[in-house]
Amino acid sequence: SLSQAVAGGGGLGGAPPPLAGTKLNKVTQLTGFSDPVYAEAYVHVNQYDIVLDVLIVNQTADTLQNCTLELATLGDLKLVEKPQPVVLAPHDFCNIKANVKVASTENGIIFGNIVYDVSGAASDRNVVVLNDIHIDIMDYIVPASCTDTEFRQMWAEFEWENKVSVNTNLTDLHEYLKHLLASTNMKCLTPEKALCGQCGFMAANMYARSIFGEDALANLSIEKPFNKPDAPVTGHIRIRAKSQGMALSLGDKINMTQKRPQKAIGA
Repeated sequence: SLSQAVAGGGGLGGAPPPLAGTKLNKVTQLTGFSDPVYAEAYVHVNQYDIVLDVLIVNQTADTLQNCTLELATLGDLKLVEKPQPVVLAPHDFCNIKANVKVASTENGIIFGNIVYDVSGAASDRNVVVLNDIHIDIMDYIVPASCTDTEFRQMWAEFEWENKVSVNTNLTDLHEYLKHLLASTNMKCLTPEKALCGQCGFMAANMYARSIFGEDALANLSIEKPFNKPDAPVTGHIRIRAKSQGMALSLGDKINMTQKRPQKAIGA
C-alpha cells in the first residue's frame, strides 16, 4: 500500500513529488509502529463506494493465526462484506481490501480492530485497536450554478440551517471569500462586480451539489473595520440544506479548515 503510493512517480529532475500530488496524502496510519501488528490504509474514493487497501505487517516473531480485520462504520456508510481471516508468518505482511458503500454526503467514520491468535499460546484472542478513518465530504461535493430565483426558493424551502462564526487570521474580505470557496468546493453566485471595491462589508451567496443530488446553499456575511487594517475578518456563514447531515457536515468542514493556519490565496 505505502510502497505503491510512493511509486506514483517523481517530480522534475528525479525529485520526489509534493505530498499533495501523490497518493501518500490518502494513506492513513491505523496502528503505531510499536504495536505487534502494524497497519495502514490507502483510501480510494470512487464516487459511490470507498475501497480500503489495508497493509498489515506482523512485527512479531510469532505466527498469527486467524488474523482478522474487523471494521464498522458510523454515518451513511455500509461495509459490503467482512474481510476474510489470514495467517501471517513471523515478520510477514499482507494486503486486505475492504469495500464500503456511501449513500449520502455526511461525515462518515470507519473504525475497527485487528484480532488474532498466537500459534501455541493459550491466551485469549489479541486485539489491536485501529485509528479512525474520517471520510472527507469534499470528495462528494462539486461547485454548481443556479439562478437567483432558484436560490431564494431553495433557501426558503430548506429546513436545516447551520450558522458558523468566522474565525480567521485573514485580514482581507476577498481573500477570506477565496479561502472559503477553496475549502468547501462551493461556487460564488454573487457577480464579481458586486463584490469589487473596499467598503468594509461583504455579502455573497454560494452553491454546491453533491454527487447524490443533494443541494447545499451558503450565505457569507463578513465585515472589517476601516480604522484597523490589521484586524481579522469577522462575521458568519449560514448554511442551508434539505438534510441535517449535509448542513452539519459542511459546517464541520468549515470549522476544521478555520482551525488550521490560513494563508492568502494567489490570484
